[in-house]
Amino acid sequence: MGGGQRVRASGAAHCGQTGSGGMSQPAEGIYFGDVVHSRVRPVRHKLRYSVFSVMFDCSTLDALGRRLRFFSRNRFNLFSLYDRDHGDGFSALPDYLEEIALKAGYAGTVERFLMLCYPRILGYAFNPLTVYYGVDGEGRVRLMVYEVNNTFGERQTYVLPVAAESDGPIAQSCSKRFYVSPFNGPKGTYSFHLTPPLEELTVGVALRDDDGPVLRAHFHGERKDLTDAALIRAVVKTGWMTVKVTAGIHYEAMKLWLKGLRLKPRSAAPERSIDFPDTRDDIAVSER
Repeated sequence: MGGGQRVRASGAAHCGQTGSGGMSQPAEGIYFGDVVHSRVRPVRHKLRYSVFSVMFDCSTLDALGRRLRFFSRNRFNLFSLYDRDHGDGFSALPDYLEEIALKAGYAGTVERFLMLCYPRILGYAFNPLTVYYGVDGEGRVRLMVYEVNNTFGERQTYVLPVAAESDGPIAQSCSKRFYVSPFNGPKGTYSFHLTPPLEELTVGVALRDDDGPVLRAHFHGERKDLTDAALIRAVVKTGWMTVKVTAGIHYEAMKLWLKGLRLKPRSAAPERSIDFPDTRDDIAVSER
């Protein structure tokens, strides 16, 4: 990847997967739906928020900015996507993802990446999870990249291959190696359950530890064409959603604390770390 980073190798997380996804839908779109979080232990807690996520084709971001009046790449607008908000924090996003595919052994397989995330609205966004779909020339999802962020500015990325034998939902699992919620320890196992990004889309994440299930979260959305009109509709429907996401995280954390859930100590971690299950490389990225 781009200059200024240091790379060190160590044991990667143990990851596994089943299934694959096929896709024929145009790449770009805006998905309107609900995010639902359900904590099952040690206290029960559930929340639901109406949100939208945007599916970007990472190879056509500049062209999208020229086509849409209310969207820009790396420039302030009503909606914007800044490369530094994702990946290693300083490389151009397409270059970073190309390096990810190369490192994972999928350079000749994955032709482009689709990216599901919250864009900046009026200059602000926080993405607890950004999902990248590595797509081959036939429109099949062959590689998944899960980019997990916490509110301390740290990021852990999990790169998981997708089997090519059959179409349908994607199911994968990966060891958790990152402090995300102050009420969960850094260890555990993530399970990811996704449908291919068609007219409807589902992204589900479950966390379990040695004592069993801890929480589940999922987003289910319906696709609309990515147009200026759709972006305006998104603002009218959800307001300054990206600010509400961050505020909601802290508000729900306060409610959990009032229910008696106690904070877990946070251990030091690299600001950027990437797990490659196939190459067993753990890359710690330091800012320039």
